Order: sequence, then structure tokens, then C-alpha cells
Amino acid sequence: MESTYSSVSGATYSDLHKTAVIVAACFVLVALALSLFLIFQHLKYYTNPAEQKWVVAVLFMVPVYAAESIVSLCNPKLSLACDILRNCYEAFALYSFGRYLIACLGGERQVIELLADESRKLLQKPLLDQTNTAPRKKGSRVWNFIFQPCVLGEDLLTIEKFGLVQYMILKTVCAFLALILELLDVYCDGEFKWNCGYPYMAVVLNFSQMWALFCLVQFYNATHERLKSIKPLAKFISFKAIVFATWWQGVGIALLCAIHVLPKEGKLQTGLQDFLICIEMAIAAVAHVFVFPVEPYRYVPIAESPKVTTEKTVAEVKLEEGDKEEKAVVEETEVKVEVPGTSVTESVQDIIVEGGHRVVKDVVLTINQAIEPVEKGVAKIQETIHQRLEESDEKDEQVEEVFPTSSERELQTASRFLS
Repeated sequence: MESTYSSVSGATYSDLHKTAVIVAACFVLVALALSLFLIFQHLKYYTNPAEQKWVVAVLFMVPVYAAESIVSLCNPKLSLACDILRNCYEAFALYSFGRYLIACLGGERQVIELLADESRKLLQKPLLDQTNTAPRKKGSRVWNFIFQPCVLGEDLLTIEKFGLVQYMILKTVCAFLALILELLDVYCDGEFKWNCGYPYMAVVLNFSQMWALFCLVQFYNATHERLKSIKPLAKFISFKAIVFATWWQGVGIALLCAIHVLPKEGKLQTGLQDFLICIEMAIAAVAHVFVFPVEPYRYVPIAESPKVTTEKTVAEVKLEEGDKEEKAVVEETEVKVEVPGTSVTESVQDIIVEGGHRVVKDVVLTINQAIEPVEKGVAKIQETIHQRLEESDEKDEQVEEVFPTSSERELQTASRFLS
């Protein structure tokens, strides 16, 4: 019975595979064309490196996902390697989106001042303007982070960075650990068995991703008023949908296969995931054209370029004063300075060098923040052991004073006899 079922599922997979590859390839071509064109436009009009280096990193997520999915769909033997690439870049893209929000706020120093100012205002604001003029008191850090993130001030930025970088580190480590376990034939991708590595990694990465996304949401809640000019909600939803949907989509397919809703065939499971991602990346590419447009970076202040273009708009309006009606002409002059374009090579170099330096710096900082509590704990344990040893030595000395040793008693007896 089982062999018959597996042969049927295998035949079903082979029948659908060619059609799925053709359909997925069409969606991938759309995704690549739109995303690469948009990325090239940002590299050409690279007028705000602080923001655009992270915009390009986020946009590059679509080509990476689309390319590795179609490769994995065509050749299932490469599915694990493609999955590792996707997981690593997903974590980096999440980190890049967080850095993009910080850049839009003017950089870390401006964010620290903004959060500190918001914290002071919130703590000094009375609970009831008429009945209670006492300032609010700070609660625990965990309570404030969950319910009142603005109260934390500059600590909120530290927590947000730690949440994003820890996910980037864990995701990368687990991706390569999955490769090692697969080589040892104990990973069992998509199988929920206690003697396999997949379920344990799924739990760890699930909590890590949820924590990273929650940190990003809390940071957005605290700063969304200052980010209105970039329409952050649309950007946040479009990016979060890719990260959140693809992860839970894979877990959901694995669960459906585990409870036999879908055929428990490895190729079918990974193939379905790759096919859906190819379609989703085409949709994401279309969304990115509207969410991360290049138009805000085409123009710069007049002081930065001598090439000025002026657009004059003339409109005729009617003014009514009592029974009289008069015509008036309204003129509106708009001055724009179009950027002639920048070197794509220099833009790519800045993204790789400056972006890489920033990533390394944040990773080192996060590792130090993670090690610091451990070092404090070890130091406290050593201090406690040292104090206990000192107390034990003092007790031994007191016992010796109250109860002298046999040699001391003999000396005391001899001294009394001689006297």
C-alpha cells in the first residue's frame, strides 16, 4: 500500500514539475526585470548613500529569493544550498531594513536624541491633567519595552539593534549547521522527529525571528511620527510580508506533509515552497516599485548643483465679492534640480565597503553585549566562592582559638608546671 502511494505521489510530482517550472520561470523573469531595473536606478541616482545603501540591500532580496527558488525548483539536489543562501540573506535584509529606518531619522545620534526627548516628555506627562500632576514613574525594562517603548529612550535603539543582529547571527549559524547535519544525514528537512535537527532549529529560529520582528515593530511604533515623510507603513508591511510569509509558509507546508494532508515526498515539499516563492517575488517586485521609488533621490537642493529647471503653472480663478465677480491669475513656480547621475561602480563600492563596515561593527557590538552578562555572572560566582572561602577560613581560626590543638595544650600545661 505504501509503495503504491509513493509511486502515485512520484508520478504526480513528475507530471506537475515541468508545468510548474515554466510558470515559475515567467514570474521570476518579471521579478528580476523589475527589481534589477529599480536597483540600477537607485545606483544611478545614488544621492543619499546613508539611506540608499540599505534600500538597495532590501531590494536585492527579491532577485536572491527568485533566483535561488527557480534553481532549487529545477534541480532539487541544490535545494539545501539554495535554502542556506536564502536564510542568510533574509537575516541580512531584516537588519538592512532596520538600518534604513535609522538612516531616514538622520542617523544614530539623531535617533538617540529623539528617543531621549520622547522619553522625557512621556515621563513628565501627568497621568490625568486635572487631577494628578505627578510625573509617571519608570517601570521595569521588560514592561516598558512591551507596553511603553518610548519610555526606554536611547535604550530602545540598543534593544532594536540587538534584536536584529542576533537574528542575523543565529540564522547564519543555523544555516551552516543545517548543512553539516544534512551531510551527517540527521537534519531531515521538514520532518518533525526528536532525533532530527530540523524541529529544534525551527523552534530556535522561530523565537529569534519573532523577537527581531517585535523589536522592529516597537522601534517603528516609537518613531513612526517622524517617519511620515517616507510612508513607513507601506514599506514595513511589504518587507515584513516577505520575511514572515515565506518562513511560516515553509513551516506550514512541512506540517501539512507531517499530518499527511499533502504527500510526504521531499521533492514535492521543497518544490511547492520554491514555486510559491517564485510567484510571491513577482508580486513583491511590483510592490517595491511603488514602495521604494527612486524619485525622491532624483533631485537635490539648489546649492549642490548649478543646473536648475523651473516649471511655472498658471491657473485662472474667479473671486466673488458680493454681486461682483472678478478674475484672478495664480502663478506657481516650482524649482527642481535634477541629478545628472552617479557612477554605478562607485555606488556599488560604497554599499559593499561602508555597508560591510557597519555590519561588522554592529555584529561585534552585539557579541560584546551578549558576552557582558556572562562575564558579570562568572565574576559574581567567583566573588561568591571567594567570600565563602574567606568566611570558612575565619571560622576555622575562631574554632582554633576556642579549642586549641593538642600541641598548644601541651605547651600551656608545661608553662603552668614550670611556673
